[in-house]
Amino acid sequence: MSATAKSVAKPLLLTNIGQLLTLKDITGRNEPRRGRELLELGIIENAAIFCREGKIAAVGSEVAIGARATQEIGSDLRVFDCRGGTVLPGFVDSHTHPVFVSPRLVDFEQRIQGSTYEQIANAGGGIRSSIERVRKASEDDLVSAVLRAFEDMERSGTTTIEAKSGYGLSLDSELKSLRSIREAAQQWPGTVISTFLGAHVIPPEFQQRADEYVDLVCEEMIPKVAKEKLADFVDVFCERGAFSIAQTERIFAAAQKARMGTRAHVCQFTPQDLSRLARFEPASYDHLDCLTDKDLQSLAQQRTIATLLPGASYFLAHSYAIARRLIDAGAAVALATDFNPGTSPTTSMPIVLSMACTQMRMTPAEAISAATINGAHALRLAKRKGSIEMGKEADLAVFDIRDYREICYWFGRETCRATVMNGHLAIH
Repeated sequence: MSATAKSVAKPLLLTNIGQLLTLKDITGRNEPRRGRELLELGIIENAAIFCREGKIAAVGSEVAIGARATQEIGSDLRVFDCRGGTVLPGFVDSHTHPVFVSPRLVDFEQRIQGSTYEQIANAGGGIRSSIERVRKASEDDLVSAVLRAFEDMERSGTTTIEAKSGYGLSLDSELKSLRSIREAAQQWPGTVISTFLGAHVIPPEFQQRADEYVDLVCEEMIPKVAKEKLADFVDVFCERGAFSIAQTERIFAAAQKARMGTRAHVCQFTPQDLSRLARFEPASYDHLDCLTDKDLQSLAQQRTIATLLPGASYFLAHSYAIARRLIDAGAAVALATDFNPGTSPTTSMPIVLSMACTQMRMTPAEAISAATINGAHALRLAKRKGSIEMGKEADLAVFDIRDYREICYWFGRETCRATVMNGHLAIH
């Protein structure tokens, strides 16, 4: 479940902001951004932000907001000088896999030598190679690994994270993984949304018995996850070599029965018929590197977010999602890291934004909208997260740059100077 810091943040004033990207919703519809709406960043120059009790109390000109904050709080006000830098909503990384023990270096070398993702998986590598270590790991070890990932993400400007299980693939190990996410979230001041990904691949002990494993996911795992309130969503890797559309429908039906949201890895390597999943109204379809024209047009009519993961395409030397066609068709697009040990070992949203611009031809403004407000919609948090507006939670990223486009321009150079998570300031 979502978790935030237990302590209430002290009043905070961010001042001397050269360029503030509010991403304020001027329509009042609280809908995902599409088309030209992605370009509307709501920029204010020479600005300040007043945060109180973990929320945004006021946004506007430096002189007016500074005077108000000082008058209301007095000497107890903490002031942070942004030194003329750029401030935007904290990134919402809406697709990550942080519960693992070690990198998959053998897979990495085999891929360099020409092996494909499927060849590596069929030889016992890939996702299955992470299972044994997660099953053997203590919950404390997993908590440490997850918390380290959260802190790495925070240093790049991420303040809200979706975290999946999926490397245990047994009842006990999946529950252990989700509990480790919950514990790490309680130790981190940002916000975490947990997702149960028991349907990642068929585990070794169920080879040739895929439907029996689906029974286990539907009849035992999902009910127990729901009973312990360990996850907000159920995810499925719907792909050749993983789970079929029919199996995904069964798992989504079980999730719906348990009153949990749904999301899916789809169309990463092979096309799928997404029309069969539309009735479940998934929060997001993620990857979409092999999306059909039919499903492309259908997505433009749905609230389901198209979450694109260029880090995986880069690391696998695989084709990138058709971001321009999705945006031009009217689909709501988000960006996320897909942080995981096998196909996207990055915690940096700025790297992802750079890839989105250079490899998928998104503009910097589109990429930032996709990584903030549309990422919040992908987690159904847009009423609380993703933009800088009075009453929303104080999640901010302070960059030591003069122009927001530099976030996408400087690839590999981290320019995030500080983050604010639910009103708590962390200086890097």
